[in-house]
Amino acid sequence: MKIIVLGAGIIGISTAWHLRERGHEVTVIERQPAASLETTFANAGQISVSYCEPWANAEAPLKVLKWMTKPDAPLLFRPQWPVGEGLQQWLWGLRFLGQCNDAAFERNVSQLVALGAYSHAALKDIVNATGIEYHRLERGIAHYYTDAASFDTAGAAAELMRRHGVSRRVVSRDELLKIEPAFKPFAHRIVGGTFTDTDESGDARLFTQGLARLCEQRGVEFLYGHAVQQLDVSNNRARSVRVAPVDEQSRTSGPVSDLKADAIVVATGSYTAPMLRQVGVRLPIYPGKGYSATFKILKPEAAPWVSAIDDELKVAMSRLGDELRVAGTIEVGGYDLDLNGPIARARCEMLARRIETVMPGVCDTRLEHEGGQPNFWCGLRPATPTNIPFIGQTRIPGLWVNAGHGTLGWTHGAGSGKALAELINGEVPRIADRFGFLGSAAPRAPKPALA
Repeated sequence: MKIIVLGAGIIGISTAWHLRERGHEVTVIERQPAASLETTFANAGQISVSYCEPWANAEAPLKVLKWMTKPDAPLLFRPQWPVGEGLQQWLWGLRFLGQCNDAAFERNVSQLVALGAYSHAALKDIVNATGIEYHRLERGIAHYYTDAASFDTAGAAAELMRRHGVSRRVVSRDELLKIEPAFKPFAHRIVGGTFTDTDESGDARLFTQGLARLCEQRGVEFLYGHAVQQLDVSNNRARSVRVAPVDEQSRTSGPVSDLKADAIVVATGSYTAPMLRQVGVRLPIYPGKGYSATFKILKPEAAPWVSAIDDELKVAMSRLGDELRVAGTIEVGGYDLDLNGPIARARCEMLARRIETVMPGVCDTRLEHEGGQPNFWCGLRPATPTNIPFIGQTRIPGLWVNAGHGTLGWTHGAGSGKALAELINGEVPRIADRFGFLGSAAPRAPKPALA
């Protein structure tokens, strides 16, 4: 089949790779000049199968209310005017509240872990077949606590993961410091932690761009610098995509082209929902603005090798070559990508301050390098109220979607691409009995909670 994939992040490129592996003729359309320049660009770097708890839980509503006045809160809900695009935020929020109960939490964890394990295996297969280099570290993920009451819940969280086949275990402070000695300067604050040795870390951007090059070598066509203007649906079937070359700086576009295809895959992250609404498909995907900082390591011998999660501030950190990536916080407030406003500044400063507190002097945590080059980045995480992505065919034949991965795009990317390629190819993904594929042809798949 001739298939068009919209979007060249980790999800779109993984989809294109697996479709090409099955012999399809694939074209990738991306408005940026290269792959992986938006949401995939600078995430936390964690392949975190064991740390995939959804945002929605029984305690979340009260926490979100308390955090609404705190600019550097882990999850900040910034209410938008409830008309136009702002209405989508409120509808998303109501669905989110509907997931804030124990039964939904357990169900959502089950599906997230299933997709995570499947995706981790798919990632390993790609790496073994291609040898892509992306600062990969197979040293697990540690999670440290600074509050005794929070640490008391670690056992239940670890047991939940073990029930779903993940070997997450509780460790004492001394054991955690043996696993990662870089946290010894912060030892007086640490009360304990958890550790999963099967998780790993690496640079999602390097991986995605490397896989995109291999796709191109194998015959995938790339139209970089092209914006999608319209999806063409006629006689209840997706027929073509109208695109035009675009200059992002001048915001001007060139001549329009209509590209026909047997199937169209929308993998455009947070922009998936508004694009699909144009043809009457409504999916609750809304952007969560995430922040990251990438700091030059000044003392390599004192920097961590094990990727970690700081429970108190809900931030993650991973070593990527001679740099340390720290990322965290989610801001649910529209499509704003500003890094200079007071809220953005507070969140960026929090990341720098935390690294300096946990491992003083190990990284260059200045807010700017010489010449004013910032260390910081933000991207829009395409979130669903359940944190479960939509993977499968929409109600319109020939129109497929692979989006809504939230903060787990890197963790779930390789498997999401593989699963969608299998579905398009008429195959039944191995996890069809545990994961609710949207519009799946797999008869055993449960109905998605939000479909």
